[in-house]
Amino acid sequence: MVQLANTGQANDIPVDPAEDVGTQRSLLERMALRITNMAERWFPDAYVIALIALLAISIAALSIGAGPSAIVMAIGDGYWKLNNFTYQMAMVVITGFAVASCGPVKRGVKALARIPTTERGAVAFIILVSVIANAIHWGFGLMFSVFLVMACTARKELHLDVRAAAAAGFAGNCASMMGLSSSAALLHATPASLPPELLKISGVIPLGDTIFLWQNGVAILVMTVVAMFVAWATVPRGAAARTASDLGLNPGKMFEESHDEQHAAVESRPGDSFANSPLLTIAVGGLMIVWIVMKMMQIGIGATISSLNNYLFISLTVAFLMHWRIKSFLSAIASSVPAVGGILLQFPIYAAVASVLMLAQNAEGHTVSHYLGQFFAQNVTREMMPPVVGVYSIVVGLFIPSAGAKWVVEAPYILDAANQLQSHLGWLINTYGGAETLANLLNPFWMLPMLGLMKLRVRSVVGFTFMYFVFLVPVMLCTFWLLGLTLEYHPPVMP
Repeated sequence: MVQLANTGQANDIPVDPAEDVGTQRSLLERMALRITNMAERWFPDAYVIALIALLAISIAALSIGAGPSAIVMAIGDGYWKLNNFTYQMAMVVITGFAVASCGPVKRGVKALARIPTTERGAVAFIILVSVIANAIHWGFGLMFSVFLVMACTARKELHLDVRAAAAAGFAGNCASMMGLSSSAALLHATPASLPPELLKISGVIPLGDTIFLWQNGVAILVMTVVAMFVAWATVPRGAAARTASDLGLNPGKMFEESHDEQHAAVESRPGDSFANSPLLTIAVGGLMIVWIVMKMMQIGIGATISSLNNYLFISLTVAFLMHWRIKSFLSAIASSVPAVGGILLQFPIYAAVASVLMLAQNAEGHTVSHYLGQFFAQNVTREMMPPVVGVYSIVVGLFIPSAGAKWVVEAPYILDAANQLQSHLGWLINTYGGAETLANLLNPFWMLPMLGLMKLRVRSVVGFTFMYFVFLVPVMLCTFWLLGLTLEYHPPVMP
């Protein structure tokens, strides 16, 4: 067996772990190890993947007759269109880290991490907890999963492969767009937020016809069981496992001491008195709590937390108050900032990709997105509409990860076709969102916050996420199809 050269970098892994014969291995484990080993050698950097996606979409736009000038303009005009979302995602990382670095939260995460007793049990447990957290809210789930993975991989007695653990934590994100923070479902349940053109097609679709369908619960359960099996069957064991220490990582560092303890000593400089006192925290934090309560009374708890801006404000408030002293809070924020570099650099590239896909028009005024939608919408039957929409969502999601943001553009022709075929509108929304998250298992866009905090490279985990993709895609498409057969079409209901 080739030994690991520990250079302190997570991407230096010149090993062939599949050749290790010290442990009896399943076929799936050997496959995952070989694919991961190949990815670690050949998989490009996440930024390179984003640039390749941009070139691929540009070529596709040329192929439908869009002019070079239209493509170039779409790239430049769209480059900064994700600025708000980029900042929001950076704040998801920053506020999530700040909350998780509080003493009480860290103790809770560590208590959860002590439950599993084996490598296989650990990755399956990470999947389960991650699915539950993501079903509550994708932002919370994404960051909570990171810290659960870090706590589990910090347990040296588990000898847990950090790559497989990180992949398991991310795989739980597949439940996010079928849960309480499904952007498409929330959009259609709120008529005031719907564009008038889309409202005429879909009407108002209550949450009882989308995320609260019993069929949706079954779909989440199926996804969870399959993902737990894949995690259990593919995690490397024995000498093939690459622990955090093998890769020069120390995920347990943040659990060793809290920022409160680190900065408990009161400095003698008078100017530091406010930073070391809880007075400002109590005063400003109290105002923040009052706003949250007023907002919840005004629009309801569900509508409040479903807004990403409100969710971030709540997370910031929790972190602010739980750190108690300003100095501790600022130290936690400073520790989280290095993890957002990839987000700030790469998200604008994906904004440009989305712009070309949906804005670069040919002489007939059509875009690549239009032709993709027409291809799927015009060649299906009522019964096959859910799996076909699922395939379409996966294909487009490989190039444009959006957490459902692009649904507003694609919903008109998808739901119009559904009305013509009399396919259940709410179930198509669930199918679209659930299938789109499967594409995230290959597209590194949503992996960046987790990998940034863990100091891992995409190529270190993509071999494992590929295994989830291979199993989950056919199983979930069949699940969407079969459960769709149990639902009857309801014409759009206008407010």
